[in-house]
Amino acid sequence: MKTLKYILFFLVINFGALAIGTLLMNNGPQTNWYMQLNKAPWTPPGWAFGVAWSTIMFCFSIYMAYLYMMVPNTKVKILFTVQFILNVGWNFVFFNQHLIALGFVFIVSLLYIVAAFLFTYQKQLGLKSLLILPYTLWLIVACSLNLYILLYN
Repeated sequence: MKTLKYILFFLVINFGALAIGTLLMNNGPQTNWYMQLNKAPWTPPGWAFGVAWSTIMFCFSIYMAYLYMMVPNTKVKILFTVQFILNVGWNFVFFNQHLIALGFVFIVSLLYIVAAFLFTYQKQLGLKSLLILPYTLWLIVACSLNLYILLYN
């Protein structure tokens, strides 16, 4: 029951982050600015982003629930908070403000934080660490997409 409570808590927080990020991007993917950018040939179709982020946040919520139950320390709270800010902030910086270079800094920093979760707590979580792999892999792709836009626009 305690595990379910933490999973639900992190589901609300993480899906809340997605909702806030969506609001802050101000219809970014549908704007003329974004449509006219030179995008990487491997850019997924628009629908894939919603599927990917929903899957990522579902897995990450379960991961965070287990991590927080095992290691409820300040470092975990700080990493999670920074991850939240970078995740939400990227949408605003990239789509709303059109600051591609700063967006790249945000997304690379986010990848660094998520990788820190993976490698720092792998021993404590064991196979449950696999739950953060979708987030890590998607961020690698996202970094490449952002970098391509930075270099070719």
